[in-house]
Amino acid sequence: MQSVYQRAGPCSSCLKRQLNGFLGLIKWQRRLVPACVRTIYSETGKWEKNYGLETRKRVENWWFPRIKEQFCRISETDKSRPKFYVLSMFPYPSGKLHMGHVRVYTISDAVARFQKMRGMQVINPMGWDAFGLPAENAAVEHGLHPASWTQSNIQHMRKQFDALGLSFTWEREVTTCLPEYYKWTQYLFLKLFEAGIVYQKEALVNWDPVDQTVLANEQVDDNGCSWRSGAKVEQKYLKQWFIKTTAYAKAMFDALSDLPEWYGIKEMQANWIGDCVGCSLDFLLKVNGKVTEEKLAAYTYTPEAIYGASHLYILPTHRLLHGNSSLKEVFQREFIPGKDSLTSVTAVNLLTNQEIPIVISAKTNFDNYLDTKIGIPSTCAEDAAVAKNLGISFTEVIETLPNGLEKVINSAEITGMTRQEALKAVTQQAKNKRIGGDLTSDKLRDWLISRQRYWGTPIPIIHCPACGAVPVPYGDLPVLLPNVTTFTGKGASPLESAPEWVNCSCPKCKAAARREVDTMDTFVDSAWYYLRYTDPHNSDRPFNSDLADYWMPVDLYIGGKEHAVMHLFYARFFSHFCHDLKMTKHKEPFHKLLVQGLIKNQTFRLTTTGQCLKREEVDLTGSEPVHLKTGEKLQVAWEKMSKSKYNGIDPEEIVKEYGIDTLRLYILFAAPPEQDILWDAKTDAMPGVQRWQVRLWALVTKLIEARTSGIMPNPELLNKKEKAEARKIWEQKNLVISEVTEYFTKDHLFNAAISRLMSLTNVLHQAPRPLVLHSTEFEDALASLCIMVAPMAPHIASEMWKGLAHVQNKLCTHHHWDVDVLHQSWPRVDPAYLQPSDVVEMSVLINNKACGKVSVPQQAARNFEEVQELVLQSELGAKHLQGRAIKKAFLSPRTSLINFLVQE
Repeated sequence: MQSVYQRAGPCSSCLKRQLNGFLGLIKWQRRLVPACVRTIYSETGKWEKNYGLETRKRVENWWFPRIKEQFCRISETDKSRPKFYVLSMFPYPSGKLHMGHVRVYTISDAVARFQKMRGMQVINPMGWDAFGLPAENAAVEHGLHPASWTQSNIQHMRKQFDALGLSFTWEREVTTCLPEYYKWTQYLFLKLFEAGIVYQKEALVNWDPVDQTVLANEQVDDNGCSWRSGAKVEQKYLKQWFIKTTAYAKAMFDALSDLPEWYGIKEMQANWIGDCVGCSLDFLLKVNGKVTEEKLAAYTYTPEAIYGASHLYILPTHRLLHGNSSLKEVFQREFIPGKDSLTSVTAVNLLTNQEIPIVISAKTNFDNYLDTKIGIPSTCAEDAAVAKNLGISFTEVIETLPNGLEKVINSAEITGMTRQEALKAVTQQAKNKRIGGDLTSDKLRDWLISRQRYWGTPIPIIHCPACGAVPVPYGDLPVLLPNVTTFTGKGASPLESAPEWVNCSCPKCKAAARREVDTMDTFVDSAWYYLRYTDPHNSDRPFNSDLADYWMPVDLYIGGKEHAVMHLFYARFFSHFCHDLKMTKHKEPFHKLLVQGLIKNQTFRLTTTGQCLKREEVDLTGSEPVHLKTGEKLQVAWEKMSKSKYNGIDPEEIVKEYGIDTLRLYILFAAPPEQDILWDAKTDAMPGVQRWQVRLWALVTKLIEARTSGIMPNPELLNKKEKAEARKIWEQKNLVISEVTEYFTKDHLFNAAISRLMSLTNVLHQAPRPLVLHSTEFEDALASLCIMVAPMAPHIASEMWKGLAHVQNKLCTHHHWDVDVLHQSWPRVDPAYLQPSDVVEMSVLINNKACGKVSVPQQAARNFEEVQELVLQSELGAKHLQGRAIKKAFLSPRTSLINFLVQE
């Protein structure tokens, strides 16, 4: 065994060195600017009055490497501190980041920075879902080895991530195609195999009859033809590996109720799983009284009535009639199309030892995805009709008592039990014997993980003629990918072309054997990566349980809605399984889920052919777009960005034109995270966030100029009116801190958070010069505003803070002025603000239109008659309500609002 691994090893070891080597070469690059143009405060001590294009570039160039280094420093996990684990779904290394990537990773970056400022120990890890079909297609089309193609793409995308200034915890990086990762994917596969949750059976695949190869679904075009040969794709049965996810269906369905609101995703998960009311049970097939090697799992909605089974019911499309079964000829011979066909094949129930015949149904389909059912006449009138029509005898096993209670009869040891008691007994017995019994639905199917590909995790199984499927010993992991250099896209799996790797000895009997040549579905790699991030360099086990228990569950998981069903289901399955193995204490991997919408751009299609046009081929000068060459009117639609549709936007170009902070703010401000963004840089969102940055900068300029005017700041110099205005600034600051904190922690409405920060900016701009000079409240509000901006626009916030920090004669002493803004503590609401005020400012509406406010004593604010009387007696009431007929009035104490409906 060992010598085989050594012979197969050089390629994978080389790949490992290559990937580690090139990843190690990528260092954070400091962008240095020529000394002649260094004029920002952080470099010269001279404040730039206006925030123009050149200032913005210099600010970002200066702060870019410093911010990155600050967040990404390696630190040991301190389990005594509160933690926050923010995780954005890792990308496939396609070679180029798109705006969808920018959106999801900007969100995770802002959340990570915010939580760090709140004192949390934060990880925001990143890695690569690096196995997959595109790499193999590149090998076929361009002669590039999948490892080289993947390596090059990761290198390029790392540089792109770097250019966006994202705060990933890069020391926790994982790459699924490296042996140190897929060794543990194979380890978990073997654990599943040991638990009886991995099995092989025949299943349909897409078959290219010309190239004689299996095709993935994405390699079959809309016309059902092969992407390469153009041949009509056929359906063919091949032996495939499955993970029995149905074994966890009920547990995963029930666990959904304990999770927080997932904005419709829980419902999608529940619908995918279905109602878990029945289970499958295993049968052994016999023909002419002789036991065959065929086993069959059949579903029943009423396991408690299993002793009343009369027949097994299969569809005419079942694999037993069309695959490579030894019983295929018998079934085909005895099948009468359009009729229920009683066959000579019988099935022995491995739980009850009852032997019943197999019937091929006249139907073309059963409910949902079932193709095999257990016929039980006692609980199904249709099953009873089939049995009677075919002359199959059966036993009644359900008795209804006079009080309506149903009990089980004629059923061996479960006789006398209620149906519910019998259900529990039967399913538990079946599970104990590993012959089924797991409650699941009629719509959930087990997970087919076999892929007839090279670029995937090798399945650690050896096929021995004597011993059958034998797991590779744990000590021999990882099973490394061999060095395959030729990829044609034709014939069997490329792994078949490495005989020195395929041919091996059986770990049990040492006889000649063959390795499994299928690789795993890449969904397996991504089904547990969130656990590896908790302990990414562990060479002894997949992860340390103590570290996983500290970091898990993921506090916020961010990704696209397209992954909200399958990936999420598989990830939850692996987490439940690891919990059962005592590897983790948490069953569910993700606490909160944030599903972000798409970024869409306009596509222009020719009406005649449907062909997509490039922007430069479209005339946009008229009232509607037309083809520049022909003048033909075009179909215009907002669609997901795509190269093939010519509607993609290069993030690097946007950064060059607008800057990192502006792009980040646009992404966060343009729409709530779960909604789609319709990309148009000329809309209000982009100019809006640009203007806001200018206004933020102007506030700092305003304070610096006031404090360098030669006049010493003194709050006692403010008059009564100015002190009242300072009080309003203080109240507005506290309100905004409260709201923005809630937006970051509860709903993740970053657009609303920015909107509230803009409102605070406006309040501060309205402050007169005496307040700017002498008010502690103005200085504190501006400092708090700068801190709250920092997670979303870290570069401009860092420079603004540096300017504020060097202001002389500061009035606020509770801020750590000698530390950069991203190391400040997140602002807290002042305790005094939380104390109930003696006076409430009551908003007054007349016919639903706001017309002012009236001060009302706190104790009277909830009393309708008192509030109405006080408003009518006020100056505002005398002006707007005197002499008018009031039809009705409504008081809302919660929002401090009273609305008068008056006769116009």
